[in-house]
Amino acid sequence: MTQEELDALMNEDLTAASETGSAEQFDQNNYRPKANAPWPPPPSAEHRVVHQLDDVAREGEEKSTQIFDILDAIGAVASEADDLTNKFLSGLSAFEATFEKLKARFPQIKAFAEHVDRAKELRSHGDRLKEIAQKIGDQSMAAMDVMQFQDIHRQKIERVINVMRALSRYMNSLFDTNIADDKRVSSAVHIAGDATEDVVDEEDIEALIAAFGGKK
Repeated sequence: MTQEELDALMNEDLTAASETGSAEQFDQNNYRPKANAPWPPPPSAEHRVVHQLDDVAREGEEKSTQIFDILDAIGAVASEADDLTNKFLSGLSAFEATFEKLKARFPQIKAFAEHVDRAKELRSHGDRLKEIAQKIGDQSMAAMDVMQFQDIHRQKIERVINVMRALSRYMNSLFDTNIADDKRVSSAVHIAGDATEDVVDEEDIEALIAAFGGKK
């Protein structure tokens, strides 16, 4: 960006800021400050961009860790439910086999046949419970995979922070000087055209020259 383009951009921002009549500090449509608002904003915590990004990255990492722990606990419960269902189905198989033999040996006893039918019904429920436990475990793993993207976003924010901090250090180094401010000679703060009462106009300059010329 050339100096002319930078000057044009700054003039555009200042013109827009002076023309806004919003009661809010920032226009919600173009996010520019109102005319009498302090600009640039004071370096308080709410305006320190890197500070806010650090908070977002830290809180995002903390919440992601908590969610991972919850999903891991859900997966563990699902795995335990699957193991218990397998044990239930294994015991049910022995129960069912016993009554199948009794039913064949004593076909006249209706209770044996009823127990066989009941065992088959319980097996159907057990198979369904096993299927549900496996789906819960699969969904937990899928959610963990999705959460990996959250961690990637956090890393992107951290990369932005690092770039901004590097840029800040570069700018500080670029504008650094070996002359202390208290040793620097007085220099102009305002120039002609500034909208301030502190501007020294041509009449003030002529009067100042005349005053110095009249001293002996």
